[in-house]
Amino acid sequence: MIKKILEVSFKKDGQHSPLYLQLVSEIIQLICRGILKPSEPLPSSRELAHSLRLNRKTVVAAYEELDAQGWVETKDRSGVYVSGNLPTISTQRTDHNNQVLARSKKPAYGLVKREPSFKAPVKTVSIDIDDPESPLPLYKIDDGFPDPRIAPIEQLVREYRRLAKGHITNRLLKYGPEHGSYRLRIELAKYLNRTRGLQITEKEILITKGTQMAIYLATQLLIQPGDTVFVPEPGYFDANQTFRLAGADLVYIPVDNDGMDVDLIDQLCKKKVPAMIYVIPHHHRPTTVTLSAERRMKLMNLANKYGFAVLEDDYDFDYRFTSNPLLPLATVDTGGHIIYVGSFCKSIAPGVRIGFMVAPEVVINEAAAIRRLIDRQGELLLEEATAELLSTGEIARHIKKSYKIYQGRLENTCQLLSEQLGKYLTFERPHGGLAIWAHYTEKICAGAVAHNARKLGLKISDGRNYFFQPTSSMPYDFIRIGYSSLNEDEMASAIGIWKHALKQSITK
Repeated sequence: MIKKILEVSFKKDGQHSPLYLQLVSEIIQLICRGILKPSEPLPSSRELAHSLRLNRKTVVAAYEELDAQGWVETKDRSGVYVSGNLPTISTQRTDHNNQVLARSKKPAYGLVKREPSFKAPVKTVSIDIDDPESPLPLYKIDDGFPDPRIAPIEQLVREYRRLAKGHITNRLLKYGPEHGSYRLRIELAKYLNRTRGLQITEKEILITKGTQMAIYLATQLLIQPGDTVFVPEPGYFDANQTFRLAGADLVYIPVDNDGMDVDLIDQLCKKKVPAMIYVIPHHHRPTTVTLSAERRMKLMNLANKYGFAVLEDDYDFDYRFTSNPLLPLATVDTGGHIIYVGSFCKSIAPGVRIGFMVAPEVVINEAAAIRRLIDRQGELLLEEATAELLSTGEIARHIKKSYKIYQGRLENTCQLLSEQLGKYLTFERPHGGLAIWAHYTEKICAGAVAHNARKLGLKISDGRNYFFQPTSSMPYDFIRIGYSSLNEDEMASAIGIWKHALKQSITK
């Protein structure tokens, strides 16, 4: 039976992603639609390969990837089974021909018709702002940014110049669509479909200036004063402030090694259903953990049951080092609950402000109307140049190249931290992302260390703006360590300064 389902649903796409990843995507979607049940046996690799006319190694690679991501489990001398830890899906959305729908074209949540209003200033947690009179640091261990020195800037500038001198220059320098460049939306839809299996068109995409603008626009569409929003704790400061600005009441959901506590979300929904849940399921910021397959399915079940919106922030998709990147929640969203946001700021450079929102067309049109009021439109020349790099595969080649570089830098940084700072902090090597989440030992104050480090020429996190749950004392001994923007020699020098600053902090 399963073989017949896969024979019908699995369509080879020879010009895009590898076959084994296509098979991985198809099996995950069958699990999330309830067609493949928990603990159900899957065909042997030999049987499935013969049925789908694939090389057996392709099926073996797919099963290994599914096992690594937690979707299946391999039992010795028995075979491969859908993971028994996954929740059961009770319903499927079908069309009039009884075919399972992969994606809803309508949102399951209501949109806010917002009138202009004035609000009191939002009370904020203090943010470390550079003193303009202080000297620039020699090194900066940032929040997890890419290295712009290896970005394909030369290729981007080349396309920018070509477009600036071409026959369409005059059109690109005039007012354009607030949705963003039409060509970029087409190329981005192809790219997201290929890499994330989203099954979207350009009509379901809005181009934004980074993920933060997309978060703001989604908030304006979904949140009214007094609405409840569930957010992760620890979490992302700027997103929380955006929700507060819209008048939301935030409920903080703890994050552990498997991501947000979805069982707690279930309990809280029985008392009061939130308007929205904000989630970073892939390389959560700041902790870098990934939402487990089991919790992903539970969260989608809750969204279907209670009808809340899910704002999925996939700011850091590409760099996954222990398996392939996990498919977004949006890929298996059959009920129209998710607004999916991301950008190229982490894969190219923070200054290349190309982000996106993916949602049903009616949502995109409403978001574009709000975007028109705050920014009118993006920069068409930059968007057209980015579309060209997507079309030619330049961005995909850059990500493949930078993947190897960042993987090496992660290994180097973990080794340096263990050897040089092992007595001062603890950490686990992240499965992916561009940062390491660490915890000081011996009651070391992150603020004091950051202060001393700055005097020595190193800027590093002071431990603030990670935790927001109102308590008598905030934990300021956690830090997020970006490893990707410094090369091996620079990181060694930076950690040397850090060690000196730590010694100063302890002796005082």
